[in-house]
Amino acid sequence: MPTNGLEVTRRTTLAGGLALGAMAGLPLQAQANDAGARLRALLEQADAADALLDPLSDERRGESSGPAYVDPLGDAYGDTLRANKQAQMQALEQIDRKALSPQDAIAYDVFAYRTREVLSLFDSGLFVIKRQLALDPSFGPHVEVADFVSGGGARFESLADYERGLERLDGFADYLQTAIVRLREGLASGHVHSQVVVANVLRQVDAMLALVPDDTPFFAAIRGMPDSVKASDGERLTAAYRTLIVKRILPGYQLWHDFLTSDYAPKALALPGRSAMPDGARLYAAELARHTTTSLGADEIHALGLSEVARIRSEMEQARKDIGFDGDLAGLFEHIRTDPQYYYKTPEELLARFAAIEAKIWPAIPKLFARRPKAPFRVAPLPALGDQRGTGYYRPGPADGVSPGTLYFNMAMLGTRPIPTLETLTLHEGIPGHHFQLTLARENEALPPILRFGSSTAYSEGWGLYAESLGRDLGMFTDPLQWFGHLDMEMLRAVRLVVDTGLHAKNWQRQQAIDYMLANTSMAPKDVAVEIDRYIASPGQACSYKIGEIRIAVLRERARKALGKAFDIRDYHDQVLGTGALPMAVLEAKIDRWIAGGGGAAGSGF
Repeated sequence: MPTNGLEVTRRTTLAGGLALGAMAGLPLQAQANDAGARLRALLEQADAADALLDPLSDERRGESSGPAYVDPLGDAYGDTLRANKQAQMQALEQIDRKALSPQDAIAYDVFAYRTREVLSLFDSGLFVIKRQLALDPSFGPHVEVADFVSGGGARFESLADYERGLERLDGFADYLQTAIVRLREGLASGHVHSQVVVANVLRQVDAMLALVPDDTPFFAAIRGMPDSVKASDGERLTAAYRTLIVKRILPGYQLWHDFLTSDYAPKALALPGRSAMPDGARLYAAELARHTTTSLGADEIHALGLSEVARIRSEMEQARKDIGFDGDLAGLFEHIRTDPQYYYKTPEELLARFAAIEAKIWPAIPKLFARRPKAPFRVAPLPALGDQRGTGYYRPGPADGVSPGTLYFNMAMLGTRPIPTLETLTLHEGIPGHHFQLTLARENEALPPILRFGSSTAYSEGWGLYAESLGRDLGMFTDPLQWFGHLDMEMLRAVRLVVDTGLHAKNWQRQQAIDYMLANTSMAPKDVAVEIDRYIASPGQACSYKIGEIRIAVLRERARKALGKAFDIRDYHDQVLGTGALPMAVLEAKIDRWIAGGGGAAGSGF
């Protein structure tokens, strides 16, 4: 790899070697006669190998089995990932799927799907291209690690935690340099980000550089050091963290600033979408497939979006009449955007509202669900760089049944989140949305790791959107304005189908996408711009919500019609949630088998 004066460190190479070593025992372990036991052994070893390559995700699960940080852009990472997946696929092909139990067959199918997906990135050359597009203002390591070490997952309870934290920051400093190497490769090959992505990342970088070292997220662990650690090693650790921040972390951000400003921004693409770059159509097709877990193309998704927008607008017109608003729909959008009565002024007011909504939902949950997570749900401020980021995100806690799942809300955007949407937001992010979907699976120790901890965007976001549709059954939306807020949020997801495909497959300009969203939702202009910029930076992800939700709703209706009086909505929800995040085709096959078996509570995975 050309280094331009930069190099991947020995630490990263060793971390990759550890991950590859985790797969070395597969052929020996796979000699067991029982197909299920062989599959479970394979899945456990594959999960261990994945964890070694993704330490932050491993720690969010409450574990720390390997290095504190592995550079996701390093050669060792890519080489190890490919070798691991090739070994895993070979081992999987030696297992007789027909001999597996229904749950193990689901795990087999999910594992095969995801492993082939990764290998196809390498075989098509898209892995190299994606690595050259190393900027992501929403979830890039330059913001993710800052969140992680300042309240978003990292543990700082013992001396060992603090020593691991130093190793993590040292590895992250290496990543900041490797990213420049990859971006230079992209400049050479023509795989370059758009001007808007570069501008947004630069704002985040400059916001970090404006902080004094002790005020950065990377020093948060020192500010909150427990007395037990402070008494024995406080001075040494304080000096060590400060030195790393001053000599490696902030200089890394300065390197980004200088390179992006002088070398990269002048060559960034004016058109924001994938279609503006070489291999853009291939890359976007792969991104759509990954996020939707379907074979739907950009044209089909665009047409579906237009149809959904028209349907929801009709419902919004009726809601406008029920509210008693005299103007047209555009006038109601503007009224909600601009009237202060629809926005909280302080984080405390917002948090109190979330708590009141949660308390209202719980009593009705048994009508629709036979199970609830043991872990509580909470809302907390976004840990870092809130004024440079979107609304927020949900993160589950460690799978201990005690640590809360958390909606990290951006308190810097209180003025762009209307009160009428908060019931819907709670249903989606919390109860019974992501908190149920992620935490129920994690708390089920009988599931193999790929089902307990796996991810599938269309399933996860589709479930979140589907959970919103349960609001009236759970006692929500009794106020016409709250119902309008629900429709407004559903409209956002329908609009996403149109603007994401418009940007990346139909040569839409950024302003064209912004105008379309403003014309069809009540979102504030600033919030709309943040949303559109997120779609530009993460192509295809925004399409997963509606596509997943429609599929879950279609399968529910299929089951209801086929089972008749035997249909119980609680059993259906058990089936959807009971085996974790599944590709849509795997979920559909599972529901069809359940229907064929006469429905009921058996076989959910719980």
